[in-house]
Amino acid sequence: MRFHHLGVPTDTPRKGEFHLPDLGIHVLDYRSNPYGIEWMRYEPHCTLPDIVKTVPHLAFVVPDLDAAIAGKDIIIQPNSPSEGVRVAFIKEHGAPIELMEIADEAAHLYPFPEATG
Repeated sequence: MRFHHLGVPTDTPRKGEFHLPDLGIHVLDYRSNPYGIEWMRYEPHCTLPDIVKTVPHLAFVVPDLDAAIAGKDIIIQPNSPSEGVRVAFIKEHGAPIELMEIADEAAHLYPFPEATG
């Protein structure tokens, strides 16, 4: 398991965010900064669980999503938000955690953030 990004709920529109109308989410991509922060703004009709809409989440890449979520408290079932990526959300000690399985052929589209310093 390797850290991928930090998702932070916000009510503030941000320059460069993109809109996912089917989900009712506006996202500022984690690649917009060297620390992997992904700002997420939710519209009223968004049906994601309240914990995901109100509490920051950590995201990790795992080699096998099904194995990683086995026996866990799943709050968003496995799904494929884009080609070559499967994700699910679990709750661990009251915190939302996103687990991501990225196919080798899609890895270049979802690089790990690299902090500069």
